[in-house]
Amino acid sequence: MKKGGIGLYSKKVIEEFSNPENVGMIEDPDGVGEIGSTVDGDIINISVRIKDNVLEDVKFRTFGCVVAISTSSMVTKLAKGRTIDEALALTNEDVIQALDGLPEGKDRCSGFALDALKLAIDNYIRKNE
Repeated sequence: MKKGGIGLYSKKVIEEFSNPENVGMIEDPDGVGEIGSTVDGDIINISVRIKDNVLEDVKFRTFGCVVAISTSSMVTKLAKGRTIDEALALTNEDVIQALDGLPEGKDRCSGFALDALKLAIDNYIRKNE
C-alpha cells in the first residue's frame, strides 16, 4: 500500500473528515477531556453534556490529521444518546468499523478521540461524586 494520500482512506473516513459533525465546544459542559499526541501533534478536546446518565450532547475540537478529525467526529456520533456505561464500553474497533476501516498503521491514532471521550466522562463523574 502506498504511503500518504486520500486514496488510502475509506469513503466514510473522507466523509467524516470533509464534513465532520458535532464540531465545537459545549458551553458550560458537564465534562471535558483533552488528549494530545507527542508522536504526531494531534490535539483532541471533547466536551459532554450529561442528563439522567445519558450523553445528551457531545462535541469536539481537534487539531490534527485526517484520522484524528474523522475519528473525533465518529466518536461523538457513536457516544451521543448512549448511557455513560454504554459510552465507556465503546472500543477502538467500534470506531474503526463505523469508519469502514483505516489504513494499516493508522489504527494507533484512532484511539485518541475515544480516550478524550473517556476523560470527559471521567471528569463529569469526578465533579459529581
